[in-house]
Amino acid sequence: MRLVSTLASSFFALMVAAPALADIDATSKIDAVAVYPDAAVISRVAAVDLAAGANVVTFRGLPVSLDPASLRIEGEAAAAITIGAVESEVAPGSAPTPDNALEAKLKSVRAEREALQSTIDALNAKHAMIVRFSQSGPEKLSADAKPLDIGQWSAAWDAVATGLAKLSDDLRPALAKARDLDGEIKALEAELQRPTPGKGPQRNVRVAIMTDSPTAAHLILSYRVADVGWSPGYDAALDTKTGARTLSLTRRALLAQRTGEDWSDVALTVSTARVARSSNVPEVGTLKIDFWQPVQDEALPAAKMAARAPAPLAAGPAEAAKSTPEPAPPPLVKAQEAVSQVASGAYSAEFKVLGRITLPSDGTQKSFVLAKLSAQPSILIKAAPGIDQTAYLETHFTDAEEAPLLAGEVALHRDGAFVGLGRIAFVAPGDGLDLGFGADDKVKIQRAPVNRKENEPTWYNQSKIETREFKTNVKNLHDFPIKVQLIDQLPISENTAITVDLLPGTTPLTEKQVGDKRGVMSWTLDLNPGEAKDVRLAYRMKWPADRAVMLDGAPIDPVAQ
Repeated sequence: MRLVSTLASSFFALMVAAPALADIDATSKIDAVAVYPDAAVISRVAAVDLAAGANVVTFRGLPVSLDPASLRIEGEAAAAITIGAVESEVAPGSAPTPDNALEAKLKSVRAEREALQSTIDALNAKHAMIVRFSQSGPEKLSADAKPLDIGQWSAAWDAVATGLAKLSDDLRPALAKARDLDGEIKALEAELQRPTPGKGPQRNVRVAIMTDSPTAAHLILSYRVADVGWSPGYDAALDTKTGARTLSLTRRALLAQRTGEDWSDVALTVSTARVARSSNVPEVGTLKIDFWQPVQDEALPAAKMAARAPAPLAAGPAEAAKSTPEPAPPPLVKAQEAVSQVASGAYSAEFKVLGRITLPSDGTQKSFVLAKLSAQPSILIKAAPGIDQTAYLETHFTDAEEAPLLAGEVALHRDGAFVGLGRIAFVAPGDGLDLGFGADDKVKIQRAPVNRKENEPTWYNQSKIETREFKTNVKNLHDFPIKVQLIDQLPISENTAITVDLLPGTTPLTEKQVGDKRGVMSWTLDLNPGEAKDVRLAYRMKWPADRAVMLDGAPIDPVAQ
């Protein structure tokens, strides 16, 4: 029987007062994790043996950052069980404990160093004795204290040299070993002096369970933790070498966590739903308009002056010749990335990562493939020659998947080569997405001014008139036809005394307003291989001669200059 928890505090109070209360410490492990963009829900499983009557099962060592309001308990058993209240408490942290293993290691190394020092002292004494022997006069070297015969001097010298050489061979490794032990001792002493962090505070969760007969139960405790989430990442690969010109988009989940508990061999689910944001629409207040009343700063109260102050900024392999040829190796099979299973709902999408994963609580980031999309996009060459005379390749395709594409960074590849990083905004299922894949060097664009004429005011016309004309040449150097969009701009007047008119010499526009931007227009051209076309833009500006005029922040008439 599977029962969903009911939070009944009075039931728990009665159970605590019962004399036959059984306290059980549950040994639990994390079995499943559901990660959202702004939180995660952890599910722990535990198998416990319940006694007849009232039981209190305690889950110890949970993250102190978990949301107590999110605690939920489920269970099943062979006999009927009733789950009562669920309560949590914060257990204080423990004091640091000495590292006995480190102290034992230091004691052992020090003993080894002392023993080695005895050997070094004996070798040094032997060395000093040989040196004193070599410094004695020949008359003291013979056994009867008579000078050595001159024929024995050479043997004495050889004996001294041989003894010193052998002694050096014994002393050198001993000194090197002593230096190593000194360094190890110093490192161990520094490690012992380093403060050992104690165990931080943790949260314990107690669950009241009532049963009429002893039974084994399987419990699932779930809770939500914040300060963890996944972020989307994308790989976009455009293949223009094949006739089909395909685009593949791989969506990934980038995940790292510092919740305080490791996720070891867990079932991972990634969801697009956001669980930490507000659940209701914000309240809309009254918007008032009134005449502005100037107020002197010295008359303002201190509180208002503080409120007006600016806020601080937040911080080959080699081949061997053989007599008989070996059989050819089997063909290599390209590795495939595991793709998660998607389950799309009415409001969000969930991706179940294949297999079980392990993610430590140290901030290590892992990447999981959620889905792969393949499409045949439309390709357009776009340029804004008034700003940059570079042609850029852009694709457009529709998100045909059931899950939305969340905003994130995308790595762009064209014909197997990495061309840069981009970013996509949120794309709902069925919406279109534009992706740029860098400059197209086989489309040549040149823009140049061909005419600029200024008319001075006369006695019957007190206005200044300036006419400008530009020509843009586009040439297709590809061996296949292309479609090119040229985007340019026309000055927009914010004053009725200034007029701007498009002249008849302008090439007919394909789009009079691009992206709801005033004064931004475009031409779309179809170019065959090797074909070139010209686009002309001509306009006239007129304003009163006695007024200074600014065009994009710069003066364009002598009065302003």
